[in-house]
Amino acid sequence: MRSTAPNAARKPDQMMVDIADYVDGFSVQSSEAFDTARIAFFDTLGCGFESFEYPECVKLLGPPVPGVTARHFARVPGTQFELDPITAAFNIGCLVRWVDFSDTWLGAEGGHPSDNLGAVLAVADYVSRLRRSRGERPLTMHEVLEYLIKAYEIQGLIALDNGFTKQGFDHAGLIRVASAAVATKMLGGTHQQIVNAISNAWVDGQPLRVYRQAPNAGYRKAWAGGDATARGVQLALMAIKGEMGYPTVLTDPKWGLYKVAFSGKPFTLRMQYGSFVMENILFKVAYPGCVHGQTALECAIALHPLVKDRLDQVRAIKLWTYEWSLRVVDRKGPLTNAADRDHCLQYMVAVGLIKGGIAVGDFEDVAALDPRIDALRDKTTVEEDLRFTKEFYELEKRSCANGVQVDFNDGTTTARVDVEYPLGHKRRRREGVPLLKEKFENNLARRFPVGRRDVIMGLYDDAETFGKTRVDEFVDLFVI
Repeated sequence: MRSTAPNAARKPDQMMVDIADYVDGFSVQSSEAFDTARIAFFDTLGCGFESFEYPECVKLLGPPVPGVTARHFARVPGTQFELDPITAAFNIGCLVRWVDFSDTWLGAEGGHPSDNLGAVLAVADYVSRLRRSRGERPLTMHEVLEYLIKAYEIQGLIALDNGFTKQGFDHAGLIRVASAAVATKMLGGTHQQIVNAISNAWVDGQPLRVYRQAPNAGYRKAWAGGDATARGVQLALMAIKGEMGYPTVLTDPKWGLYKVAFSGKPFTLRMQYGSFVMENILFKVAYPGCVHGQTALECAIALHPLVKDRLDQVRAIKLWTYEWSLRVVDRKGPLTNAADRDHCLQYMVAVGLIKGGIAVGDFEDVAALDPRIDALRDKTTVEEDLRFTKEFYELEKRSCANGVQVDFNDGTTTARVDVEYPLGHKRRRREGVPLLKEKFENNLARRFPVGRRDVIMGLYDDAETFGKTRVDEFVDLFVI
């Protein structure tokens, strides 16, 4: 017979207690956070509808074993699937991340807090349908937004000052932790059960970043978030059943995560959990692809009129960026697939100079056959601008700046064009929010008839009614 007394009697690591305190007891009061969360929710959902155009994504959807059906389970928007919440979280997570067009976060570690929508929406729908079958009150969309804010905050604050990429690890481990914490609370878990779920999420360790980087870059980059958020739900369900936790998973002097993976250095947080991450989230408004290339792309688009008729006369393209970008998305040589191309700074700039814009399809194999792209990539040099690096890490700025200049064979040159903040940055909210609505409308049109779109857009525009809407009723609007 198993005994949990030794672990249960030990004091858990403070970082896990702080997360559990936040999830279990903090009430989000920021109207800015809720307004931003509503936009982020719709934007992320819309990105999922574009993903149906890509067979590599669609083949992963549905139950893990064909033919399995269920009742009172979670719906997957844009499909007829009704799945257990673990599988539904994976499905939703795959869809919202596939085209690399959902919001993002920058710091010592990058990442996509929107990946947590897989867990939040799947569990909220599951809980709501289960409650309704018992005659109990379902969750509302306002509650979904609060849980989403908390998932963003957990992942984002840890990522702000604690780098994983330099250790060779991927940020998806933080999705697992955030999803596990929030899902446990949504399922009715106690403070201790939240701690237990978080501890098991940390025990899983950190996934290798190898699938995001050449020569191994591949489609796992697009489903890693779904995998992490589904695992978070699984650990939450186990915790609810009474599964034990591991109190010093982080700090154990021999076997803990800090010792094994981070040379004994503990994680640090520069602020308490609140709603900072959601309020400062970076949207991808008009262009897909890696966020580190968004301002470089805007530079290229600005130079497009001066370059488009002289592409064969380009001698050199000079690109200035910040250290994080230089380390992660400065990619030379062959690019093997779309997952490799949408994280290549030079590729994004080349397409921007040629076309004056970029779309998801521009990263696919057929588009990449255009010989002009690699010709311009080969002429591109990338170097660090120390000011860009400094301001990338400054909390009050959080810029992700790039600069581009094009030199021609005849000795003439364009001016250097710098863009400090991408269109989706908080400093450009007024400019970006109307375009995000347009983006969602376009994505909605990919999957739903006019009448249904009108109802959904009515909720998009009416924050109060949207917040009061039952989760199951809302999700039913997206059943095909």
